[in-house]
Formats: sequence, C-alpha cells, structure tokens
Amino acid sequence: MNFPIEGVREKFPALSLTDKGRRRIYLDNPAGTQVPQAVADAVSRCLLTTNANLGGFFETTIAAQQIVDDAHAAMADFLGSASPQEIIIGANMTTLTYHMSRTLGRTMKPGDELILTRMDHEGNVSPWLQLAEDLGLVVHWLSFDKQSWQIEEAALATLLTDRTRLVALNYASNLTGSINRVKALTRVAKQTGALVYVDAVQFAPHGLIDVRDIGCDFLICSAYKFFGPHMGILWGRLDVIDRLKPYKCRCSSNALPFELGTPQIELMAGLTAAVDYFAELGAAAGDGGSRRARIAKAFERSIIYENPLAQRLIDGLSAISGLTIHGITDPARVGERVPTVSFTVDGIVPETIVRQMNAENIFLWSGHNYAWEVVHQLGIPAEQGVVRIGIAHYNTAAEIDQTLESVRRVVAMLRQERF
Repeated sequence: MNFPIEGVREKFPALSLTDKGRRRIYLDNPAGTQVPQAVADAVSRCLLTTNANLGGFFETTIAAQQIVDDAHAAMADFLGSASPQEIIIGANMTTLTYHMSRTLGRTMKPGDELILTRMDHEGNVSPWLQLAEDLGLVVHWLSFDKQSWQIEEAALATLLTDRTRLVALNYASNLTGSINRVKALTRVAKQTGALVYVDAVQFAPHGLIDVRDIGCDFLICSAYKFFGPHMGILWGRLDVIDRLKPYKCRCSSNALPFELGTPQIELMAGLTAAVDYFAELGAAAGDGGSRRARIAKAFERSIIYENPLAQRLIDGLSAISGLTIHGITDPARVGERVPTVSFTVDGIVPETIVRQMNAENIFLWSGHNYAWEVVHQLGIPAEQGVVRIGIAHYNTAAEIDQTLESVRRVVAMLRQERF
C-alpha cells in the first residue's frame, strides 16, 4: 500500500500556509516538527474544559488527572514500556536529563567513571560533564567511527572498567543522521554493570522504539520532534528508578513517576493526541490491533516513504561540486540513518546559504545545532557549523526537488557562477 501523503498533509494545517503567496517548505524538522490539527484541538480542549490542578474532588480536577494518566499510558505504548509508572514527563529533554543526572549522582562517588560520546547532542553531554565536575567523577570519551559514522561496540568495550557507572549513548545523531546499534552497545555496557542512558530525540520521529528490547535503563525523547507539543519524556526502567531518591519537595508524593510541580496538563493532552496520530496512521494501513501494534505499522509505512526521499536528497546534493555531506551516503545503508542530512560547501559559510534559502521560504538551519562534539571531531568550525536539512513524513518528493534546485542556485550565486 502506498503511503497516503496527501491524507497525511491534510492533517497538518501549517503545511497549507503561505507567505505573500509563497508556499512553505518545512525542512527544519530536526529542531521541531509541525503538529496535526488533533494535537492543537486536544491542547485547546483541555484549557477550555478541564483546566484545573490535580488532587481535588471536583469535575475538572478529576478530568485533568485522567489527561495526565492517559499521557503516561500513551507514551508507555509509544516506547514499548512495561508500565506507565516508568514514564516521566517534563519540560524538555535537557531539563529532564539535568534532573536525572543529579538524582543518579546521589549513587556515585569520586573516582567513579562515566562514558560520553562525541556523537551526542549537548543535552546528553553537559549534564554529565558538570556532574563529574561536582562529584570528582572520571569522564571517558567515546568517538564515532568516521568510516561507518557510528559508535562501534569494540571502541566502547575498550573504555569500560569495573568503575564505569553510566554510559550515555546517542540513538541517532541530530547532525549526521547516523543511527547507532544501541541494543548491541547496551549489551556491551551491561557486561560491567553500567547504567545506560539513551538519547532517542532524533530517532523517535523516524522509527519504532522498544525500550525493553534495547535493554537500556533510561531513554529520553522530545514530543515536539514527533508532531507533538513542546515537552520531554524520560523512560526509566522500573526496578532502577524505584530505588532512586529524587530531588523534590519534602511534602511531595514518593509515588512513581516522580515529576516536579504542577504538570503541563494541556500539553499532556496534546502528547496523547500525537501518539494517537501515529496509531491512526497505522490503522489506516489496515492494522486493527493494539495501539502499540498500530504505532509499529505507522513507522513501518513511514520508513518506506522517508528513506527514498532521504536518498533523493543525498544523491542531488552529492552531485554539487565542492559540497560535502557529513554522514552516510551509500544507498545500501540508507536504513542506518534518519533523514537528516548535513553538509558544507567549500569556501561558503553555511549561514549564508541558509539565509538565502530561508528567503525563498525553505525552512532549514545552519550552525552546530548543539552537536558540539560532532563538529569538533569532524574539524568543522563550531561558529559556522553545517547546513542541515531534515525530512519528516509529511514532506514530498516535489519539495525535495525544489530544495535541491535552490541549493544549486544559491551555491552558484555565491560562487558567482551561472546556474
């Protein structure tokens, strides 16, 4: 069955917006996707009909609690969690990681070791670096392989010792797009008993996550990267988080999940709607099973649709003289990357290209995009970074072709060549 691209696009009001008659092409998706109408409706409905704090006995507070419970159940289905108690919802990935790093720090002592990768977003680096500074921990750096563009299991194994307490891993890079073999990497880390913390922010919009199959202890993602509202979600394995002593108010409940303060209840309503969007997409493909099964079918369909778009973009960019793609380009390995493609052009500052393309209403980013260690390992000036184009499953082949035409035209202009 073909991917129902027109039906998908109809669900996203932002895709039909124009500026002075000019269409918008959203390729800024690694920084945040657009949302279906159902997500906006759910947020609005919550604010207008169930706007109350939790813990009371009147109608709106009871309804608000149900929204919170539904959001945890939805994310348990989305991530393959054994229980909604394992789901912690908060402001964003970085804030949640800072909070969890401090909580885990209570179990560590000077001389304990952390392993961080040079492939991660800074949100899964700085919290651990600063924890190490505070507690006198030892940090070991794990580089990615410049040939495979992935973290290799053998490289991880050389860094592990009996003092390793945590390995922070990256599921998919927000700059190179490479997907790591997190299950295999987790298996290696577990041989020394280390905890494994996985940043799945960039993978979550593009593939099915199964936390129990991976075998990690923590996994984090961001709803606004998979068509939902601005919030982060942290999964923690129940037998691990149940033993932790979180930072919280003295009078706050000790029950799981531990979440600080009044929750973003209206955004949780939107979160459930975002998960249900995937389930509806799977149902349209003929899967009438559980919500988890329908989500799996949705990803199966979207991957088949997204990968050719990514390769179309890669092939077109590869034909431009002086342009370097920083990531996997081999068509045989397109399944080992998400459809995020970053590049540089000899002699041209990335921002200069992006400003010109933004002026044509093609939305994309330049810079290091918080992939601070990635640009340094690649020798890319951090103050310049890369041009980053990120595809979502609501983009079309026509948009990719228009984007490639724009890149060629802009590069030729900046080189003062004839297009």
